[in-house]
Amino acid sequence: MQFKSVLSIGVLAAAALVSASASADQLDDIKQRGELVCGTLGTSQPFSFQNASTRELIGYDIDFCKLVADKIGVRVSYKLLSVAARVPELNESRVDILAANLGYSPDRAEQIAFSNRYYVSPQKLLVRADSGLTTIEQLNGRRVGATKGSSSEREIKARLTDSQVIGYSDSSAAYLALQQKKVDGQFASELVLARLVIQSPPSAPVTIMEKSVFDEAWGLGMRKSEPRFIETVNKILDDAEKSGDAAKIFEKWFGPETPYKLKRSFVIGPIAG
Repeated sequence: MQFKSVLSIGVLAAAALVSASASADQLDDIKQRGELVCGTLGTSQPFSFQNASTRELIGYDIDFCKLVADKIGVRVSYKLLSVAARVPELNESRVDILAANLGYSPDRAEQIAFSNRYYVSPQKLLVRADSGLTTIEQLNGRRVGATKGSSSEREIKARLTDSQVIGYSDSSAAYLALQQKKVDGQFASELVLARLVIQSPPSAPVTIMEKSVFDEAWGLGMRKSEPRFIETVNKILDDAEKSGDAAKIFEKWFGPETPYKLKRSFVIGPIAG
């Protein structure tokens, strides 16, 4: 009888252990180890880059990783990734979350889960200030430069169907073509174009068209198999929007006191909304 009781206790204990293991998930693992491992690029100013004097990683993406870690109650560490390595590193569990210029696309959404949007990248057109061009429609049928092989090149071809879209090696080469009047406009993200405006000489000013051709939403990347972690991250982002903390992070890196002077034209919410 005593043997049976001990055996029963042992079976119950084993079952409880199995049940606990089955219910454990990524959020529990992160809390247990006391660390959130965030995958980021480290080479994309002002999203994630090294401070020139301290070599510390700073930026918009870095601040959002820290926000998530702080709200979970753990420290944050960063792993630098190439663009191509982002999704594989996440799905191989080498990082817990991605904050790495990750634009939403249906193809990517089949591989990983996206958080609610935490940044929206307007895709706009840059023209010479003396061109007289003020609307997107005026560029249809003209020559437009874009970075070769980029989503920008693909999208502008699809949207300005009468235009001749010319691919260049990078945004600087496309900008040079614009200044040399080889193209009438340049298509890229608003932030890329804002940098070019800053660098433009007073003798050859350029201007960004106000209206965006389309807006690309960015999300934090997570594994699709972790619904509790996804839900937690989304709540953290939603709470940051309500409290004003998300807007403060945006103003810190893009607002009127920065070189970019971008306007925040979005709120955190469903990425496809």
